[in-house]
Amino acid sequence: MVLQSPLKLQVLVSAVKQDARQLAAKMNLSTDTVMVNQCGKYGYEEFEIQKQAMPKVEDEKEVVFEPGRVQCFSMAEKGVGLSRNTALLHADSDICLFSDEDIVLEDNYAEAVLETYEKYPDADMILFNVKVTPSRRTYWNEEVKRIRWYNYGRYPAYSISGKLEALRRANAHFSLLFGGGAKYSNGEDSLFLRDCLKAGLKIYAVPVCIGEEMERESTWFHGYTEKFFEDRGVLYHYLYGKMAKPFSLRFLLKNKGEMCQEISFKQAYALMCKGIYSQKRK
Repeated sequence: MVLQSPLKLQVLVSAVKQDARQLAAKMNLSTDTVMVNQCGKYGYEEFEIQKQAMPKVEDEKEVVFEPGRVQCFSMAEKGVGLSRNTALLHADSDICLFSDEDIVLEDNYAEAVLETYEKYPDADMILFNVKVTPSRRTYWNEEVKRIRWYNYGRYPAYSISGKLEALRRANAHFSLLFGGGAKYSNGEDSLFLRDCLKAGLKIYAVPVCIGEEMERESTWFHGYTEKFFEDRGVLYHYLYGKMAKPFSLRFLLKNKGEMCQEISFKQAYALMCKGIYSQKRK
């Protein structure tokens, strides 16, 4: 759609072994996109998203979408942090929206994102709602709020957007230690937000939904195993420093009914502490 905003949006997609054209259609992409496909080989593909037409309710005329350009970089290396960093490196628009291959964006996602940035011009980054199944939901914005040090740990990467100039000014990048394909499980998104906050970026969360996650098998979650809790301890060391142990207790107390069925609360806490101490010795 021909948008009135002076800002330009670009979606940064992290994918694994996907057909770029099919994925663009499945995700309902309509804007410029940088796609990084970790598929065991190197390559580059560029194509225009098919034009679309939708009825405009006000005057019943068609509004033609300007075709977005997809740049797909194929790479052999693995790791979601590396994938997102590569996409960010090639970004060249005003606003970047991080996304994954299992996200289907709303028809009006570009309008929703750009209008929100116009509404909050002081925002360097904005976190949006994405629908997920209740069992996987870690957040849902009911109102506009500032993101601070005490509430940034719940947001997945596909909720995150930011002004490219601000992200580069902050030297923002994703950890290569955490996330799918890395040494430790998830957490690269929380570390990214922490670093952006430490760099002084102003982050808002808004009750604006821009898409929905399609159910699929997780690339990193294989149950509440010993590795899950130990990896979480490693993550909390980097996230919270001296407060890692209290935050570990809070995490387990809040989720013990679900997480501590096969591994006891005491064992889970010991495993998280093991992860914390493993990093202190380095």
